[in-house]
Amino acid sequence: MSKRPPPDPVAVLRGHRASVTDACFHPTKNILFTGSTDGELRIWDTVQHRTISSSWVHSAAHGIISVVAGGENRVISQGRDGTIKYWDIGEAGLSRSPLTTIKTNSYHFCKLSLLNNPHAKVEPTEVVKNHRESELAGGTMSSTELESDKKVEGSIYVAAAGEDLSVVELWDVNTAEKLIKLPNHSINSTKARGMCMAVRAFLPPESQGHANVVSGYEDGSMVWWDIRNPASPVTCVKFHSEPVLSLSFDNLCGGGVSGSADEKIVRFTLDPSTGSCLVKKEIILERPGIAGTSIRPDGKIFATAGWDHRVRIYDYRKANALAILKYHHVTCNAISFSDNSKLMASSSEDTTVALWEIYPPRN
Repeated sequence: MSKRPPPDPVAVLRGHRASVTDACFHPTKNILFTGSTDGELRIWDTVQHRTISSSWVHSAAHGIISVVAGGENRVISQGRDGTIKYWDIGEAGLSRSPLTTIKTNSYHFCKLSLLNNPHAKVEPTEVVKNHRESELAGGTMSSTELESDKKVEGSIYVAAAGEDLSVVELWDVNTAEKLIKLPNHSINSTKARGMCMAVRAFLPPESQGHANVVSGYEDGSMVWWDIRNPASPVTCVKFHSEPVLSLSFDNLCGGGVSGSADEKIVRFTLDPSTGSCLVKKEIILERPGIAGTSIRPDGKIFATAGWDHRVRIYDYRKANALAILKYHHVTCNAISFSDNSKLMASSSEDTTVALWEIYPPRN
């Protein structure tokens, strides 16, 4: 008896003129955000499969590396121009100017990680020069920008590689203020890990609301931080031989998936009570390079975006292969699931975004 062939996309979204680097679903509406290397941010209707709005939000020379839904009517864009921008979404699309602009001065490919949790605690634990005061003193922030900040409510933070690309920084998106720096010094080793290539901020249930961060580096290592103690990481592990390019965690913060420039996908477990990060299963690929990983919100499956143009689907608990999706004809850059677990989006250098219905959850 032959296996069923893998499904085709339910829709293909065309409109971008350059490589689509990232895609992210709105948490409650039938909307998808996508960003491309020419600086264009598009908002799509995922029911009618059409563009709602299009805006050039970062320079074409630098482009967008990441887009993240930042709340009910907000979206965050990260460019290779050293900025992260926080936008309001109205009936006509994006606001003309961002609510806030974070100047990270980092020019890289490491996508930011959003910590959008009203209970998150991120308090400066070392003397970090106040970003706000320096901008005011330098005259680069106007009083109108300050007024726009006051309209933004609720705590929302991002973790991103800093101006020193080996250092991870946490920023308050509402105030564009740098709060914490996580230095890159090796545990029991003098060898540098190189640049931060992937980062993920999360809230373990045991952390009393204090943010944790895992960052992946150029040498294939991963470092886990509890930001209450930025001088001393929880643990450091090395599951990969090449740069870690993507990290994803499940909603319970009990584990995750890492993708790399090597030929491995690693399904790992996290135990905050013991501070251990352990390999649960290594998946060996025929061809190396995983640019993106994503775990479906219901924790049933995860997907990877490959350099070999393929989207791979795995059972999350057992890490068994379920399907290989062949639509894109060049590198897949990113993969994303909708919050209700019904849709998946893959974005590619071929300028398209494919929408998929894969093992839809039972209602």
